Amino acid sequence: MRSATSDLTISSARADALFASPLQRSDQPSPAQVHQAIAAAVAAFGIRGCAALVAQAYGEHPETAVLRMRWARATVTRAPVTHASGSIRAGSACVPAPRQAHLSCAA
Repeated sequence: MRSATSDLTISSARADALFASPLQRSDQPSPAQVHQAIAAAVAAFGIRGCAALVAQAYGEHPETAVLRMRWARATVTRAPVTHASGSIRAGSACVPAPRQAHLSCAA
């Protein structure tokens, strides 16, 4: 049986990190702010920690969690991402490529 963590995609990991960040829709964040928020959330909680915070929010406040995740997914979809040496580089936010155990960013 496959692990649930192996099914994570880069965009869903980025959406989870944005969801876990303190950035708000009302802030009308720029792409740079989105990337910074994602990087900070991944640095603070890790990818699995961000996913755990999403799960906790859905358990405690599903009505608001749905709206926040819709915003996070739409925002991540609009934020440009470029590839750099095996990792995804999104401004200052680096998320590991699938099955990679650590974060790495190319300069």
